[in-house]
Amino acid sequence: MSWILVFEQLLNGVQLGVTLFLMAAGLTLVLGIMNLVNLAHGSLYMVGAYLTLAATQWTGNYFAGVALGLLGALVIGMLVEVITLRALYERDHLDQVLATFGLILFFNELVAILWGRASLYAQLPEWLRGHVELFAGSTYPVYRLSVIIVGLIVAVVLWYVVTRTRLGMLIRAGATNRTMVAALGVNIRLLYTVVFGFGAALAGLAGVMAGPIYSVQPGMGELILIQVFVVIVIGGIGSVRGALVGALIVGVVDTLGRAFLKPALSTMISPTAGEAAGPALASMLIYLLMAVVLALRPAGLFPARG
Repeated sequence: MSWILVFEQLLNGVQLGVTLFLMAAGLTLVLGIMNLVNLAHGSLYMVGAYLTLAATQWTGNYFAGVALGLLGALVIGMLVEVITLRALYERDHLDQVLATFGLILFFNELVAILWGRASLYAQLPEWLRGHVELFAGSTYPVYRLSVIIVGLIVAVVLWYVVTRTRLGMLIRAGATNRTMVAALGVNIRLLYTVVFGFGAALAGLAGVMAGPIYSVQPGMGELILIQVFVVIVIGGIGSVRGALVGALIVGVVDTLGRAFLKPALSTMISPTAGEAAGPALASMLIYLLMAVVLALRPAGLFPARG
């Protein structure tokens, strides 16, 4: 097994991790602050990918398409919060699950009506299509490296906003005691709308970055949503730092498991058994990891401070 191949797969794991982080950051804030179970978060990921694809084709400019796609995801997220989710804050989690599952069906059918059910593929500008040489004998796609850099920059900015700004102070206070924050004159409903909108924009950004790597299709959000919930459980509900660490762990474990577990098993047991058991065990790794974390630290690795 070449160490260059291991290093490249490790980078792929980090790239998947930062994509999961963008999804998990918004969702963990919604869970931690609003106490809202939002199964439709993956739909906002899908909406961001579709809007960016359409805006890029309309404007003919990649950056304009990305900006319009993120703005669209932000606005749609805020509208969803005002029209649908605002009435669910005082309801139990079962009502929230049923309502947001309905939103999944709504958005899936809406994008199918607008763009069809066939998979679409986002086109990258020429300067993002090449490869960069990391060191002798190893090249890596420029776009995947750009995803890693953008994801880490967003993580730093989000950490600064949550921990060093007035908005972040209100977010943390609202997560601790929303009644007291409202009593002090803060418009808690507006705060919730802003938080949900920016969470939707982060999900849309994840969809934007995933579009050129995977296909853009109806239902694409559900495929990643389960992994995002695993990230949140491992990192700790309501914790941005936990979301980042959990996402990187899940991304690396999942990628390395799928790349190397099958050939490793084939050397220890019969090749036929290894071919059969390898993919199944690889797909289970992150859930086994989640079970271990829950057994040792039920609140997650970095639970939000109450």
